[in-house]
Amino acid sequence: MIKYRIVLKFLSFLLMFNGGFMLLTLPVAWYHREAVTAGMVTACLITLAIGAIGFLLTRSASGKDMRKREGFLVVALGWFSMSVFGCLPYLLTGSIDGVTNAFFETVSGYTTTGATILDDIESMPKSILLWRSLTQWIGGMGIIVLAVAILPILGISSVQLFSAEAPGLRPDKITPRIADTAKRLWLIYLSLTLVQATLLTTAGMSIYDAINHSLTTISTGGFSTYQASIAHFDSPLIEYIITFFMFLGGTNFILIYWLLKGRFTKLWENEEYRFYVSGLSAFIIIVTIALSVQGNYGIEESFRKGAFQVVSLMTTTGYATADYTAWGSGLTMFAFLLLFAGGSSGSTAGGVKMIRHLILFKNGAAELRRQMHPSAVIPIRVNNHSLASELTSAVLAFIMFYIIVFALGSILLAAMGIDFDTAIGAVATSLGNVGPGIAEVGPNYTFNFLPTAAKWELALLMVIGRLELFTVILLFTPHFWRLD
Repeated sequence: MIKYRIVLKFLSFLLMFNGGFMLLTLPVAWYHREAVTAGMVTACLITLAIGAIGFLLTRSASGKDMRKREGFLVVALGWFSMSVFGCLPYLLTGSIDGVTNAFFETVSGYTTTGATILDDIESMPKSILLWRSLTQWIGGMGIIVLAVAILPILGISSVQLFSAEAPGLRPDKITPRIADTAKRLWLIYLSLTLVQATLLTTAGMSIYDAINHSLTTISTGGFSTYQASIAHFDSPLIEYIITFFMFLGGTNFILIYWLLKGRFTKLWENEEYRFYVSGLSAFIIIVTIALSVQGNYGIEESFRKGAFQVVSLMTTTGYATADYTAWGSGLTMFAFLLLFAGGSSGSTAGGVKMIRHLILFKNGAAELRRQMHPSAVIPIRVNNHSLASELTSAVLAFIMFYIIVFALGSILLAAMGIDFDTAIGAVATSLGNVGPGIAEVGPNYTFNFLPTAAKWELALLMVIGRLELFTVILLFTPHFWRLD
Protein backbone atom coordinates (compact mmCIF):
# COMPACT_ATOMS: atom_id res chain seq x y z
CA MET A 1 0.00 0.00 0.00
CA ILE A 2 1.23 3.49 -0.86
CA LYS A 3 2.56 5.37 2.18
CA TYR A 4 0.75 8.66 1.68
CA ARG A 5 2.13 10.29 4.83
CA ILE A 6 5.66 10.04 3.45
CA VAL A 7 4.48 11.52 0.15
CA LEU A 8 2.75 14.40 1.96
CA LYS A 9 5.83 15.00 4.11
CA PHE A 10 8.03 15.46 1.10
CA LEU A 11 5.50 17.61 -0.78
CA SER A 12 5.21 19.84 2.29
CA PHE A 13 8.96 20.27 2.36
CA LEU A 14 8.91 21.25 -1.31
CA LEU A 15 6.33 23.94 -0.60
CA MET A 16 8.48 25.41 2.16
CA PHE A 17 11.42 25.31 -0.22
CA ASN A 18 9.27 27.07 -2.84
CA GLY A 19 8.21 29.74 -0.35
CA GLY A 20 11.83 30.31 0.61
CA PHE A 21 12.71 31.19 -2.97
CA MET A 22 9.74 33.56 -3.14
CA LEU A 23 11.39 35.51 -0.33
CA LEU A 24 14.25 36.37 -2.70
CA THR A 25 11.93 38.52 -4.81
CA LEU A 26 10.82 40.75 -1.91
CA PRO A 27 13.97 42.95 -1.75
CA VAL A 28 13.52 43.71 -5.46
CA ALA A 29 9.85 44.61 -4.95
CA TRP A 30 10.67 46.85 -2.00
CA TYR A 31 13.65 48.50 -3.72
CA HIS A 32 11.55 49.47 -6.73
CA ARG A 33 8.54 50.28 -4.50
CA GLU A 34 6.33 48.09 -6.63
CA ALA A 35 2.59 47.93 -6.05
CA VAL A 36 2.77 44.14 -6.19
CA THR A 37 4.77 43.87 -2.95
CA ALA A 38 1.74 43.02 -0.80
CA GLY A 39 0.69 40.27 -3.21
CA MET A 40 4.20 38.79 -3.23
CA VAL A 41 4.32 38.75 0.57
CA THR A 42 0.89 37.09 0.72
CA ALA A 43 1.87 34.41 -1.81
CA CYS A 44 5.04 33.71 0.13
CA LEU A 45 3.25 33.43 3.49
CA ILE A 46 0.51 31.15 2.12
CA THR A 47 3.06 28.81 0.55
CA LEU A 48 5.27 28.69 3.64
CA ALA A 49 2.30 28.24 6.01
CA ILE A 50 0.68 25.37 4.11
CA GLY A 51 4.04 23.68 3.68
CA ALA A 52 4.85 24.05 7.39
CA ILE A 53 1.44 22.73 8.50
CA GLY A 54 1.71 19.70 6.23
CA PHE A 55 5.24 19.02 7.43
CA LEU A 56 4.26 19.25 11.10
CA LEU A 57 1.32 16.89 10.60
CA THR A 58 3.57 14.28 8.99
CA ARG A 59 6.80 14.83 10.94
CA SER A 60 6.56 11.40 12.56
CA ALA A 61 6.46 9.63 9.18
CA SER A 62 9.65 7.70 8.47
CA GLY A 63 10.75 7.38 4.88
CA LYS A 64 13.73 5.09 5.30
CA ASP A 65 11.84 2.22 3.68
CA MET A 66 10.42 4.38 0.91
CA ARG A 67 9.84 2.33 -2.22
CA LYS A 68 10.01 3.23 -5.88
CA ARG A 69 6.23 3.62 -6.01
CA GLU A 70 6.26 6.47 -3.50
CA GLY A 71 9.27 7.93 -5.31
CA PHE A 72 7.42 8.17 -8.61
CA LEU A 73 4.34 9.62 -6.91
CA VAL A 74 6.38 12.26 -5.07
CA VAL A 75 8.15 13.33 -8.24
CA ALA A 76 4.93 13.69 -10.26
CA LEU A 77 2.94 15.39 -7.50
CA GLY A 78 5.97 17.49 -6.56
CA TRP A 79 6.03 19.22 -9.92
CA PHE A 80 2.27 19.69 -9.82
CA SER A 81 2.15 21.14 -6.29
CA MET A 82 5.11 23.43 -6.96
CA SER A 83 3.33 24.75 -10.05
CA VAL A 84 0.03 25.30 -8.22
CA PHE A 85 1.64 27.37 -5.48
CA GLY A 86 4.22 28.86 -7.83
CA CYS A 87 1.50 30.65 -9.77
CA LEU A 88 0.26 32.48 -6.64
CA PRO A 89 2.66 35.43 -7.14
CA TYR A 90 1.17 35.98 -10.60
CA LEU A 91 -2.43 35.71 -9.40
CA LEU A 92 -2.22 37.60 -6.10
CA THR A 93 -0.33 40.51 -7.67
CA GLY A 94 -2.64 40.66 -10.68
CA SER A 95 0.35 40.40 -13.00
CA ILE A 96 -1.25 37.62 -15.04
CA ASP A 97 -5.00 37.36 -15.52
CA GLY A 98 -6.70 34.02 -15.02
CA VAL A 99 -5.70 30.73 -13.47
CA THR A 100 -5.04 29.12 -16.86
CA ASN A 101 -2.48 31.70 -17.98
CA ALA A 102 -0.79 31.84 -14.57
CA PHE A 103 -0.55 28.05 -14.35
CA PHE A 104 0.77 27.79 -17.91
CA GLU A 105 3.51 30.35 -17.25
CA THR A 106 4.48 28.64 -13.99
CA VAL A 107 4.62 25.13 -15.46
CA SER A 108 6.61 26.51 -18.38
CA GLY A 109 9.04 27.91 -15.81
CA TYR A 110 9.51 24.86 -13.58
CA THR A 111 9.80 22.51 -16.55
CA THR A 112 12.32 24.94 -18.14
CA THR A 113 10.22 25.04 -21.30
CA GLY A 114 10.22 28.81 -21.74
CA ALA A 115 6.96 29.10 -23.67
CA THR A 116 5.16 32.25 -22.55
CA ILE A 117 1.73 33.85 -22.69
CA LEU A 118 3.13 37.33 -21.93
CA ASP A 119 2.66 39.79 -24.81
CA ASP A 120 4.40 42.73 -23.10
CA ILE A 121 7.18 41.41 -20.88
CA GLU A 122 8.78 44.83 -20.35
CA SER A 123 5.64 46.09 -18.58
CA MET A 124 5.84 43.38 -15.90
CA PRO A 125 7.11 44.28 -12.39
CA LYS A 126 10.78 43.43 -11.92
CA SER A 127 10.06 41.24 -8.89
CA ILE A 128 7.61 39.16 -10.94
CA LEU A 129 10.14 38.71 -13.74
CA LEU A 130 12.73 37.64 -11.17
CA TRP A 131 10.29 35.05 -9.78
CA ARG A 132 9.65 33.88 -13.33
CA SER A 133 13.40 33.38 -13.83
CA LEU A 134 13.78 31.65 -10.46
CA THR A 135 11.15 29.05 -11.38
CA GLN A 136 13.38 27.99 -14.26
CA TRP A 137 16.52 27.97 -12.13
CA ILE A 138 14.78 25.78 -9.52
CA GLY A 139 13.45 23.42 -12.18
CA GLY A 140 16.71 23.31 -14.11
CA MET A 141 18.65 20.83 -12.04
CA GLY A 142 15.38 19.36 -10.80
CA ILE A 143 13.36 20.07 -7.69
CA ILE A 144 13.89 16.51 -6.55
CA VAL A 145 17.64 16.42 -7.08
CA LEU A 146 18.01 19.61 -5.04
CA ALA A 147 15.97 18.15 -2.22
CA VAL A 148 17.97 14.92 -2.34
CA ALA A 149 20.93 16.82 -0.90
CA ILE A 150 19.11 17.37 2.40
CA LEU A 151 16.76 14.39 2.43
CA PRO A 152 18.73 12.53 5.11
CA ILE A 153 17.48 15.17 7.54
CA LEU A 154 13.91 14.17 6.68
CA GLY A 155 14.55 10.45 6.89
CA ILE A 156 13.48 9.87 3.30
CA SER A 157 15.26 7.54 0.91
CA SER A 158 16.96 9.59 -1.79
CA VAL A 159 17.67 6.61 -4.04
CA GLN A 160 14.02 6.10 -4.96
CA LEU A 161 13.53 9.77 -5.79
CA PHE A 162 16.69 9.96 -7.88
CA SER A 163 15.70 6.95 -9.95
CA ALA A 164 12.16 8.31 -10.37
CA GLU A 165 13.47 11.58 -11.79
CA ALA A 166 15.60 9.78 -14.38
CA PRO A 167 13.81 6.52 -15.19
CA GLY A 168 15.34 3.97 -17.52
CA LEU A 169 18.90 5.27 -17.42
CA ARG A 170 20.94 4.72 -14.29
CA PRO A 171 22.62 7.99 -13.20
CA ASP A 172 26.40 8.27 -12.90
CA LYS A 173 27.67 9.30 -9.51
CA ILE A 174 30.59 11.42 -8.39
CA THR A 175 30.55 9.88 -4.93
CA PRO A 176 29.02 6.65 -3.58
CA ARG A 177 26.34 8.67 -1.79
CA ILE A 178 23.70 10.25 -4.03
CA ALA A 179 23.13 13.08 -1.53
CA ASP A 180 26.81 14.08 -1.76
CA THR A 181 26.64 13.92 -5.54
CA ALA A 182 23.59 16.20 -5.57
CA LYS A 183 25.30 18.75 -3.32
CA ARG A 184 28.34 18.94 -5.57
CA LEU A 185 26.23 19.23 -8.70
CA TRP A 186 24.29 22.10 -7.17
CA LEU A 187 27.51 23.83 -6.15
CA ILE A 188 28.64 23.65 -9.79
CA TYR A 189 25.19 24.86 -10.91
CA LEU A 190 25.35 27.87 -8.59
CA SER A 191 28.96 28.64 -9.50
CA LEU A 192 28.28 28.60 -13.24
CA THR A 193 25.28 30.89 -12.69
CA LEU A 194 27.43 33.43 -10.83
CA VAL A 195 30.25 33.25 -13.38
CA GLN A 196 27.85 33.87 -16.25
CA ALA A 197 26.19 36.78 -14.43
CA THR A 198 29.61 38.36 -13.93
CA LEU A 199 30.55 37.92 -17.60
CA LEU A 200 27.23 39.32 -18.83
CA THR A 201 27.57 42.35 -16.56
CA THR A 202 31.07 42.92 -17.92
CA ALA A 203 29.66 42.63 -21.46
CA GLY A 204 27.23 45.48 -20.85
CA MET A 205 24.10 43.99 -19.28
CA SER A 206 22.61 45.58 -16.19
CA ILE A 207 23.10 43.55 -13.02
CA TYR A 208 19.37 42.80 -12.92
CA ASP A 209 19.27 41.52 -16.52
CA ALA A 210 22.51 39.58 -16.04
CA ILE A 211 21.14 37.76 -13.00
CA ASN A 212 17.86 36.91 -14.73
CA HIS A 213 19.48 35.64 -17.91
CA SER A 214 22.07 33.64 -15.99
CA LEU A 215 19.28 31.95 -14.04
CA THR A 216 17.51 31.00 -17.27
CA THR A 217 20.57 30.07 -19.34
CA ILE A 218 22.34 27.46 -17.24
CA SER A 219 18.90 25.95 -16.51
CA THR A 220 18.27 25.81 -20.29
CA GLY A 221 14.99 27.58 -19.60
CA GLY A 222 14.96 30.53 -21.97
CA PHE A 223 12.81 33.11 -20.18
CA SER A 224 14.02 36.64 -20.90
CA THR A 225 13.22 40.02 -19.39
CA TYR A 226 12.52 41.34 -22.89
CA GLN A 227 9.95 40.43 -25.54
CA ALA A 228 12.66 40.24 -28.21
CA SER A 229 14.66 37.79 -26.09
CA ILE A 230 18.46 38.06 -26.53
CA ALA A 231 17.99 39.98 -29.80
CA HIS A 232 17.07 42.97 -27.61
CA PHE A 233 20.71 43.49 -26.61
CA ASP A 234 22.07 43.49 -30.18
CA SER A 235 25.48 42.48 -28.82
CA PRO A 236 27.69 39.80 -30.44
CA LEU A 237 29.69 39.43 -27.21
CA ILE A 238 26.55 38.75 -25.15
CA GLU A 239 25.37 36.25 -27.76
CA TYR A 240 28.65 34.33 -27.68
CA ILE A 241 28.67 34.24 -23.86
CA ILE A 242 25.11 32.92 -23.72
CA THR A 243 25.80 30.39 -26.50
CA PHE A 244 28.69 28.98 -24.47
CA PHE A 245 26.65 28.68 -21.27
CA MET A 246 23.70 27.13 -23.12
CA PHE A 247 26.18 24.53 -24.36
CA LEU A 248 27.31 23.92 -20.76
CA GLY A 249 23.68 23.65 -19.63
CA GLY A 250 23.17 20.88 -22.19
CA THR A 251 26.30 19.03 -21.03
CA ASN A 252 26.28 16.28 -18.40
CA PHE A 253 27.09 18.10 -15.16
CA ILE A 254 29.10 15.18 -13.85
CA LEU A 255 31.44 15.62 -16.83
CA ILE A 256 31.72 19.33 -15.96
CA TYR A 257 32.68 18.28 -12.43
CA TRP A 258 35.47 16.05 -13.75
CA LEU A 259 36.59 18.83 -16.08
CA LEU A 260 36.89 21.24 -13.15
CA LYS A 261 38.88 18.57 -11.30
CA GLY A 262 41.35 18.43 -14.19
CA ARG A 263 40.20 14.98 -15.38
CA PHE A 264 40.05 16.09 -19.03
CA THR A 265 40.22 12.58 -20.45
CA LYS A 266 36.88 11.68 -18.85
CA LEU A 267 35.25 14.30 -21.06
CA TRP A 268 36.31 12.91 -24.42
CA GLU A 269 36.13 9.30 -23.27
CA ASN A 270 32.39 9.80 -22.82
CA GLU A 271 30.70 8.64 -26.01
CA GLU A 272 27.53 10.65 -25.43
CA TYR A 273 29.57 13.86 -25.05
CA ARG A 274 31.37 13.19 -28.34
CA PHE A 275 28.02 12.51 -30.01
CA TYR A 276 26.61 15.75 -28.52
CA VAL A 277 29.55 17.91 -29.65
CA SER A 278 29.73 16.27 -33.08
CA GLY A 279 26.01 16.76 -33.66
CA LEU A 280 26.09 20.39 -32.58
CA SER A 281 29.13 21.09 -34.75
CA ALA A 282 27.61 19.47 -37.83
CA PHE A 283 24.29 21.28 -37.42
CA ILE A 284 26.00 24.64 -36.88
CA ILE A 285 28.06 24.17 -40.05
CA ILE A 286 24.94 23.27 -42.06
CA VAL A 287 22.97 26.31 -40.86
CA THR A 288 25.97 28.66 -41.26
CA ILE A 289 26.48 27.57 -44.88
CA ALA A 290 22.75 27.85 -45.62
CA LEU A 291 22.53 31.37 -44.18
CA SER A 292 25.67 32.46 -46.03
CA VAL A 293 24.28 31.15 -49.32
CA GLN A 294 21.05 33.07 -48.73
CA GLY A 295 23.14 36.25 -48.56
CA ASN A 296 21.22 37.92 -45.74
CA TYR A 297 24.22 37.86 -43.37
CA GLY A 298 27.99 37.97 -43.62
CA ILE A 299 30.10 34.93 -42.70
CA GLU A 300 30.60 35.89 -39.03
CA GLU A 301 26.97 36.85 -38.50
CA SER A 302 25.77 33.70 -40.26
CA PHE A 303 27.94 31.64 -37.92
CA ARG A 304 26.90 33.59 -34.80
CA LYS A 305 23.16 33.50 -35.51
CA GLY A 306 23.28 29.93 -36.76
CA ALA A 307 25.27 28.71 -33.76
CA PHE A 308 23.04 30.56 -31.32
CA GLN A 309 19.79 29.16 -32.71
CA VAL A 310 21.13 25.61 -33.11
CA VAL A 311 22.55 25.48 -29.58
CA SER A 312 19.41 27.13 -28.17
CA LEU A 313 17.07 24.60 -29.78
CA MET A 314 19.22 21.51 -29.29
CA THR A 315 19.83 22.24 -25.60
CA THR A 316 16.10 23.10 -25.25
CA THR A 317 16.90 26.60 -23.95
CA GLY A 318 14.67 28.46 -26.38
CA TYR A 319 16.35 31.87 -26.55
CA ALA A 320 16.29 33.62 -29.92
CA THR A 321 18.38 36.24 -31.70
CA ALA A 322 16.56 35.78 -35.00
CA ASP A 323 13.30 34.38 -36.33
CA TYR A 324 14.43 31.08 -37.82
CA THR A 325 10.98 30.56 -39.35
CA ALA A 326 11.84 33.46 -41.72
CA TRP A 327 14.94 31.63 -43.04
CA GLY A 328 12.97 29.60 -45.54
CA SER A 329 11.05 26.33 -45.37
CA GLY A 330 14.19 24.17 -45.39
CA LEU A 331 15.76 25.73 -42.30
CA THR A 332 12.35 25.96 -40.63
CA MET A 333 11.95 22.19 -40.99
CA PHE A 334 15.52 21.76 -39.75
CA ALA A 335 14.67 23.82 -36.66
CA PHE A 336 11.54 21.73 -36.14
CA LEU A 337 13.59 18.52 -36.14
CA LEU A 338 15.96 20.01 -33.56
CA LEU A 339 12.98 20.25 -31.18
CA PHE A 340 13.30 16.46 -30.85
CA ALA A 341 17.04 16.44 -30.10
CA GLY A 342 17.58 17.33 -26.45
CA GLY A 343 20.84 17.75 -24.57
CA SER A 344 22.95 15.23 -22.71
CA SER A 345 21.73 12.98 -19.92
CA GLY A 346 22.61 14.47 -16.55
CA SER A 347 22.17 17.99 -17.92
CA THR A 348 19.45 20.56 -17.30
CA ALA A 349 18.16 20.11 -20.86
CA GLY A 350 14.89 18.42 -21.72
CA GLY A 351 13.98 16.50 -24.85
CA VAL A 352 14.76 12.94 -25.89
CA LYS A 353 18.44 13.29 -24.83
CA MET A 354 21.59 12.46 -26.78
CA ILE A 355 22.18 9.13 -25.06
CA ARG A 356 18.87 7.76 -26.35
CA HIS A 357 19.60 8.95 -29.90
CA LEU A 358 23.04 7.34 -29.66
CA ILE A 359 21.60 4.01 -28.49
CA LEU A 360 18.91 4.19 -31.18
CA PHE A 361 21.51 4.68 -33.93
CA LYS A 362 23.74 1.93 -32.54
CA ASN A 363 20.76 -0.42 -32.33
CA GLY A 364 19.86 0.36 -35.94
CA ALA A 365 23.42 -0.31 -37.09
CA ALA A 366 23.51 -3.56 -35.13
CA GLU A 367 20.23 -4.65 -36.69
CA LEU A 368 21.59 -4.05 -40.19
CA ARG A 369 24.60 -6.22 -39.37
CA ARG A 370 22.30 -8.94 -38.00
CA GLN A 371 20.44 -8.95 -41.31
CA MET A 372 23.71 -9.74 -43.08
CA HIS A 373 24.92 -12.16 -40.39
CA PRO A 374 21.82 -13.75 -38.79
CA SER A 375 23.77 -16.06 -36.49
CA ALA A 376 26.16 -13.38 -35.19
CA VAL A 377 25.92 -12.03 -31.64
CA ILE A 378 26.31 -8.27 -31.98
CA PRO A 379 26.26 -6.40 -28.67
CA ILE A 380 25.46 -2.69 -28.42
CA ARG A 381 28.31 -0.94 -26.63
CA VAL A 382 28.45 2.55 -25.10
CA ASN A 383 31.62 3.77 -23.39
CA ASN A 384 33.14 0.31 -23.94
CA HIS A 385 30.35 -1.35 -21.95
CA SER A 386 27.81 -3.73 -23.45
CA LEU A 387 24.27 -2.58 -22.83
CA ALA A 388 21.76 -4.95 -21.29
CA SER A 389 18.90 -5.82 -23.61
CA GLU A 390 16.50 -4.42 -21.01
CA LEU A 391 18.10 -0.97 -21.32
CA THR A 392 17.95 -1.02 -25.10
CA SER A 393 14.29 -2.06 -24.89
CA ALA A 394 13.61 0.78 -22.44
CA VAL A 395 15.12 3.31 -24.85
CA LEU A 396 13.09 1.98 -27.77
CA ALA A 397 9.94 1.99 -25.63
CA PHE A 398 10.62 5.58 -24.57
CA ILE A 399 10.98 6.75 -28.17
CA MET A 400 7.85 4.84 -29.17
CA PHE A 401 5.84 6.46 -26.36
CA TYR A 402 7.35 9.86 -27.24
CA ILE A 403 6.14 9.55 -30.84
CA ILE A 404 2.70 8.36 -29.72
CA VAL A 405 2.27 11.21 -27.23
CA PHE A 406 3.46 13.72 -29.85
CA ALA A 407 1.02 12.37 -32.45
CA LEU A 408 -1.97 12.24 -30.10
CA GLY A 409 -1.17 15.67 -28.69
CA SER A 410 -0.94 17.16 -32.18
CA ILE A 411 -4.23 15.59 -33.25
CA LEU A 412 -5.97 16.88 -30.12
CA LEU A 413 -4.62 20.39 -30.65
CA ALA A 414 -5.62 20.37 -34.32
CA ALA A 415 -9.12 19.25 -33.29
CA MET A 416 -9.39 22.53 -31.34
CA GLY A 417 -9.18 24.46 -34.61
CA ILE A 418 -5.45 25.19 -34.55
CA ASP A 419 -3.66 24.94 -37.90
CA PHE A 420 -1.48 21.88 -38.48
CA ASP A 421 1.94 23.58 -38.46
CA THR A 422 1.17 25.47 -35.27
CA ALA A 423 -0.24 22.34 -33.62
CA ILE A 424 2.78 20.13 -34.28
CA GLY A 425 5.14 22.99 -33.39
CA ALA A 426 3.39 23.68 -30.08
CA VAL A 427 3.27 20.01 -29.08
CA ALA A 428 6.88 19.31 -30.10
CA THR A 429 8.24 22.33 -28.23
CA SER A 430 6.15 21.62 -25.12
CA LEU A 431 6.95 17.91 -24.95
CA GLY A 432 10.63 18.67 -25.58
CA ASN A 433 10.67 21.57 -23.05
CA VAL A 434 12.15 23.90 -25.67
CA GLY A 435 9.96 27.04 -25.76
CA PRO A 436 9.52 28.40 -29.28
CA GLY A 437 8.18 26.21 -32.06
CA ILE A 438 7.21 26.95 -35.64
CA ALA A 439 4.37 28.79 -37.39
CA GLU A 440 2.23 30.81 -34.94
CA VAL A 441 4.28 29.66 -31.93
CA GLY A 442 7.62 30.60 -33.47
CA PRO A 443 10.23 32.75 -31.69
CA ASN A 444 8.42 36.01 -32.52
CA TYR A 445 5.09 34.85 -31.08
CA THR A 446 3.58 33.91 -27.73
CA PHE A 447 1.13 31.17 -26.70
CA ASN A 448 -1.45 33.66 -25.43
CA PHE A 449 -3.75 33.32 -28.47
CA LEU A 450 -4.34 29.61 -27.88
CA PRO A 451 -7.69 28.48 -26.44
CA THR A 452 -7.88 27.58 -22.76
CA ALA A 453 -8.07 23.83 -23.39
CA ALA A 454 -4.93 23.98 -25.54
CA LYS A 455 -2.96 25.73 -22.78
CA TRP A 456 -3.91 23.04 -20.27
CA GLU A 457 -2.96 20.30 -22.72
CA LEU A 458 0.42 21.89 -23.43
CA ALA A 459 1.08 22.43 -19.71
CA LEU A 460 0.47 18.70 -19.15
CA LEU A 461 2.81 17.85 -22.04
CA MET A 462 5.52 20.04 -20.49
CA VAL A 463 5.35 18.04 -17.27
CA ILE A 464 5.22 14.72 -19.14
CA GLY A 465 8.28 15.71 -21.13
CA ARG A 466 10.20 16.98 -18.11
CA LEU A 467 9.53 13.77 -16.19
CA GLU A 468 10.51 11.72 -19.24
CA LEU A 469 7.11 10.14 -19.92
CA PHE A 470 7.32 6.95 -17.85
CA THR A 471 6.90 8.68 -14.48
CA VAL A 472 3.59 10.22 -15.54
CA ILE A 473 2.34 7.33 -17.68
CA LEU A 474 2.85 4.91 -14.77
CA LEU A 475 0.41 6.91 -12.65
CA PHE A 476 -2.36 6.10 -15.14
CA THR A 477 -1.84 2.34 -15.00
CA PRO A 478 -4.00 0.19 -12.67
CA HIS A 479 -0.93 -1.82 -11.62
CA PHE A 480 0.67 1.25 -10.02
CA TRP A 481 -2.26 1.72 -7.62
CA ARG A 482 -2.81 -1.97 -6.91
CA LEU A 483 -2.22 -3.05 -3.33
CA ASP A 484 0.90 -5.10 -2.57
